[in-house]
Amino acid sequence: MKLAQVRAALIDLDGTLVDTLGDFVVALGRMLRELGLPAVDRAFVERTVGKGSEHLLRQTLLHVTGDPQAPERWFEAAWQAYQRHYLAINGEHAAVYLGVVEGLERLRSRGWPLGCLTNKPTAFARPLLERKGLAGYFQQVWGGDAFERKKPDPLPLLKACEALGMAPADTLMIGDSHNDAQAARAAGCPVVLVTYGYNHGQPVHTAGADGYIERLDALPL
Repeated sequence: MKLAQVRAALIDLDGTLVDTLGDFVVALGRMLRELGLPAVDRAFVERTVGKGSEHLLRQTLLHVTGDPQAPERWFEAAWQAYQRHYLAINGEHAAVYLGVVEGLERLRSRGWPLGCLTNKPTAFARPLLERKGLAGYFQQVWGGDAFERKKPDPLPLLKACEALGMAPADTLMIGDSHNDAQAARAAGCPVVLVTYGYNHGQPVHTAGADGYIERLDALPL
Protein backbone atom coordinates (compact mmCIF):
# COMPACT_ATOMS: atom_id res chain seq x y z
CA MET A 1 0.00 0.00 0.00
CA LYS A 2 1.68 3.21 -1.19
CA LEU A 3 0.32 6.40 0.34
CA ALA A 4 3.37 8.63 -0.01
CA GLN A 5 1.66 10.86 -2.58
CA VAL A 6 -1.57 11.26 -0.63
CA ARG A 7 -2.29 14.71 0.81
CA ALA A 8 -6.05 14.59 1.52
CA ALA A 9 -8.75 12.04 2.31
CA LEU A 10 -12.42 11.46 1.57
CA ILE A 11 -14.10 9.15 4.07
CA ASP A 12 -17.36 7.25 3.79
CA LEU A 13 -19.80 7.36 6.73
CA ASP A 14 -22.07 4.33 7.17
CA GLY A 15 -20.02 1.20 7.79
CA THR A 16 -16.75 3.15 7.83
CA LEU A 17 -17.00 5.77 10.57
CA VAL A 18 -20.25 4.79 12.28
CA ASP A 19 -22.14 1.50 12.64
CA THR A 20 -25.60 2.77 11.69
CA LEU A 21 -27.27 -0.57 11.02
CA GLY A 22 -29.43 -0.22 14.13
CA ASP A 23 -30.77 3.13 12.94
CA PHE A 24 -31.69 1.68 9.55
CA VAL A 25 -33.47 -1.28 11.13
CA VAL A 26 -35.51 0.87 13.50
CA ALA A 27 -36.42 3.55 10.94
CA LEU A 28 -37.42 0.98 8.31
CA GLY A 29 -39.42 -0.97 10.88
CA ARG A 30 -41.39 2.11 11.90
CA MET A 31 -41.95 3.08 8.27
CA LEU A 32 -43.23 -0.37 7.34
CA ARG A 33 -45.56 -0.51 10.33
CA GLU A 34 -46.97 2.89 9.40
CA LEU A 35 -47.66 1.64 5.88
CA GLY A 36 -49.13 -1.66 7.10
CA LEU A 37 -46.38 -3.71 5.47
CA PRO A 38 -44.36 -6.66 6.84
CA ALA A 39 -41.09 -6.06 8.67
CA VAL A 40 -37.58 -6.85 7.39
CA ASP A 41 -34.84 -8.51 9.40
CA ARG A 42 -31.42 -7.12 10.25
CA ALA A 43 -29.62 -9.38 7.75
CA PHE A 44 -31.67 -7.98 4.86
CA VAL A 45 -30.87 -4.41 5.90
CA GLU A 46 -27.15 -5.15 6.26
CA ARG A 47 -26.82 -6.47 2.70
CA THR A 48 -29.01 -3.71 1.21
CA VAL A 49 -27.64 -0.47 2.70
CA GLY A 50 -24.88 1.53 1.03
CA LYS A 51 -26.34 2.68 -2.27
CA GLY A 52 -28.47 5.53 -0.94
CA SER A 53 -31.79 5.74 0.88
CA GLU A 54 -33.83 5.67 -2.32
CA HIS A 55 -32.29 2.34 -3.31
CA LEU A 56 -32.78 0.99 0.21
CA LEU A 57 -36.48 1.88 0.21
CA ARG A 58 -37.15 0.49 -3.25
CA GLN A 59 -35.41 -2.79 -2.43
CA THR A 60 -37.28 -3.00 0.88
CA LEU A 61 -40.67 -2.41 -0.76
CA LEU A 62 -39.93 -5.04 -3.39
CA HIS A 63 -38.74 -7.49 -0.74
CA VAL A 64 -41.74 -7.20 1.59
CA THR A 65 -44.42 -7.21 -1.13
CA GLY A 66 -42.91 -9.37 -3.85
CA ASP A 67 -44.57 -6.98 -6.30
CA PRO A 68 -42.31 -5.45 -9.01
CA GLN A 69 -44.65 -2.43 -9.13
CA ALA A 70 -44.52 -1.79 -5.39
CA PRO A 71 -41.33 0.31 -5.32
CA GLU A 72 -42.93 2.98 -7.50
CA ARG A 73 -46.46 2.69 -6.17
CA TRP A 74 -45.42 2.95 -2.51
CA PHE A 75 -42.29 5.05 -2.84
CA GLU A 76 -43.58 8.57 -2.11
CA ALA A 77 -45.47 7.54 1.03
CA ALA A 78 -42.55 5.37 2.13
CA TRP A 79 -40.02 8.17 1.56
CA GLN A 80 -41.99 10.69 3.60
CA ALA A 81 -42.47 8.22 6.47
CA TYR A 82 -38.86 7.04 6.36
CA GLN A 83 -37.41 10.55 6.49
CA ARG A 84 -39.59 11.42 9.47
CA HIS A 85 -38.72 8.26 11.40
CA TYR A 86 -35.02 8.31 10.54
CA LEU A 87 -34.55 11.92 11.59
CA ALA A 88 -36.33 11.17 14.87
CA ILE A 89 -33.83 8.46 15.85
CA ASN A 90 -30.74 9.47 13.83
CA GLY A 91 -27.70 8.22 15.74
CA GLU A 92 -29.70 6.78 18.64
CA HIS A 93 -29.02 3.18 17.65
CA ALA A 94 -25.61 3.84 16.09
CA ALA A 95 -22.05 3.69 17.42
CA VAL A 96 -18.69 5.03 16.30
CA TYR A 97 -16.39 2.16 15.37
CA LEU A 98 -13.32 1.46 17.47
CA GLY A 99 -10.26 3.29 16.17
CA VAL A 100 -12.20 5.93 14.26
CA VAL A 101 -11.52 8.89 16.54
CA GLU A 102 -7.87 7.92 16.86
CA GLY A 103 -7.61 7.50 13.09
CA LEU A 104 -9.20 10.88 12.40
CA GLU A 105 -6.83 12.49 14.89
CA ARG A 106 -3.85 10.96 13.06
CA LEU A 107 -5.12 12.19 9.70
CA ARG A 108 -5.76 15.67 11.04
CA SER A 109 -2.31 15.80 12.63
CA ARG A 110 -0.81 15.44 9.15
CA GLY A 111 -2.61 18.58 8.03
CA TRP A 112 -4.67 16.76 5.43
CA PRO A 113 -7.97 18.34 4.38
CA LEU A 114 -10.69 15.80 5.16
CA GLY A 115 -14.11 15.40 3.59
CA CYS A 116 -16.93 13.04 4.46
CA LEU A 117 -18.42 11.61 1.25
CA THR A 118 -21.46 9.40 1.75
CA ASN A 119 -24.49 8.17 -0.15
CA LYS A 120 -26.57 8.98 2.94
CA PRO A 121 -28.80 12.05 2.43
CA THR A 122 -27.04 15.21 3.62
CA ALA A 123 -29.92 15.96 6.02
CA PHE A 124 -29.15 12.66 7.78
CA ALA A 125 -25.36 12.76 7.50
CA ARG A 126 -24.63 16.13 9.07
CA PRO A 127 -26.71 15.61 12.26
CA LEU A 128 -25.25 12.13 12.69
CA LEU A 129 -21.68 13.42 12.54
CA GLU A 130 -22.58 16.17 15.02
CA ARG A 131 -24.28 13.76 17.41
CA LYS A 132 -21.31 11.40 17.36
CA GLY A 133 -18.73 14.17 17.83
CA LEU A 134 -17.11 13.67 14.42
CA ALA A 135 -18.25 16.75 12.49
CA GLY A 136 -15.29 18.88 13.55
CA TYR A 137 -12.83 16.67 11.69
CA PHE A 138 -14.27 17.46 8.28
CA GLN A 139 -13.88 20.58 6.16
CA GLN A 140 -16.90 19.54 4.12
CA VAL A 141 -19.64 16.90 4.16
CA TRP A 142 -21.32 15.68 0.99
CA GLY A 143 -24.40 13.47 1.10
CA GLY A 144 -25.84 11.34 -1.64
CA ASP A 145 -28.00 14.23 -2.80
CA ALA A 146 -25.09 16.67 -3.12
CA PHE A 147 -24.34 15.73 -6.72
CA GLU A 148 -26.24 14.49 -9.75
CA ARG A 149 -25.05 10.93 -9.20
CA LYS A 150 -24.01 8.77 -6.24
CA LYS A 151 -21.13 6.38 -5.66
CA PRO A 152 -20.17 4.03 -7.37
CA ASP A 153 -20.24 6.75 -10.03
CA PRO A 154 -16.94 8.68 -9.89
CA LEU A 155 -18.66 12.09 -10.11
CA PRO A 156 -18.97 12.64 -6.32
CA LEU A 157 -15.26 11.93 -5.82
CA LEU A 158 -14.21 14.19 -8.67
CA LYS A 159 -16.39 17.04 -7.40
CA ALA A 160 -15.23 16.55 -3.81
CA CYS A 161 -11.56 16.58 -4.84
CA GLU A 162 -12.19 19.78 -6.77
CA ALA A 163 -13.86 21.37 -3.76
CA LEU A 164 -10.90 20.45 -1.55
CA GLY A 165 -8.50 21.83 -4.15
CA MET A 166 -6.82 18.47 -4.57
CA ALA A 167 -6.00 16.21 -7.51
CA PRO A 168 -7.71 12.79 -7.39
CA ALA A 169 -4.34 11.02 -7.45
CA ASP A 170 -3.42 12.86 -4.23
CA THR A 171 -6.72 12.13 -2.48
CA LEU A 172 -7.30 8.87 -0.62
CA MET A 173 -10.81 7.38 -0.55
CA ILE A 174 -11.51 5.40 2.62
CA GLY A 175 -14.65 3.29 2.60
CA ASP A 176 -16.14 -0.11 3.29
CA SER A 177 -17.58 -1.41 0.03
CA HIS A 178 -17.31 -2.12 -3.67
CA ASN A 179 -19.15 1.20 -4.18
CA ASP A 180 -16.24 3.13 -2.71
CA ALA A 181 -13.60 1.10 -4.54
CA GLN A 182 -15.35 1.33 -7.91
CA ALA A 183 -15.92 5.07 -7.60
CA ALA A 184 -12.32 5.68 -6.53
CA ARG A 185 -10.87 3.60 -9.35
CA ALA A 186 -12.92 5.46 -11.95
CA ALA A 187 -12.02 8.85 -10.44
CA GLY A 188 -8.30 8.07 -10.24
CA CYS A 189 -8.13 8.12 -6.43
CA PRO A 190 -6.21 5.57 -4.34
CA VAL A 191 -8.61 3.61 -2.13
CA VAL A 192 -8.40 1.75 1.18
CA LEU A 193 -11.31 -0.23 2.61
CA VAL A 194 -12.09 -1.15 6.21
CA THR A 195 -12.94 -4.80 6.74
CA TYR A 196 -15.79 -4.38 9.23
CA GLY A 197 -18.45 -2.46 7.27
CA TYR A 198 -21.31 -3.23 4.92
CA ASN A 199 -20.48 -4.62 1.49
CA HIS A 200 -23.84 -5.85 0.19
CA GLY A 201 -23.21 -9.35 1.51
CA GLN A 202 -20.00 -9.76 -0.51
CA PRO A 203 -16.43 -10.38 0.75
CA VAL A 204 -14.79 -6.96 0.96
CA HIS A 205 -11.39 -8.28 -0.13
CA THR A 206 -12.77 -8.89 -3.62
CA ALA A 207 -13.34 -5.16 -4.13
CA GLY A 208 -9.93 -4.47 -5.65
CA ALA A 209 -8.79 -1.78 -3.23
CA ASP A 210 -5.19 -0.67 -2.74
CA GLY A 211 -5.32 -1.90 0.84
CA TYR A 212 -7.54 -3.16 3.65
CA ILE A 213 -7.45 -2.18 7.31
CA GLU A 214 -9.19 -3.57 10.39
CA ARG A 215 -9.40 -0.16 12.10
CA LEU A 216 -9.13 3.39 10.84
CA ASP A 217 -6.18 4.06 13.13
CA ALA A 218 -4.34 1.17 11.45
CA LEU A 219 -3.98 3.20 8.24
CA PRO A 220 -0.24 3.18 7.41
CA LEU A 221 0.78 6.84 7.37
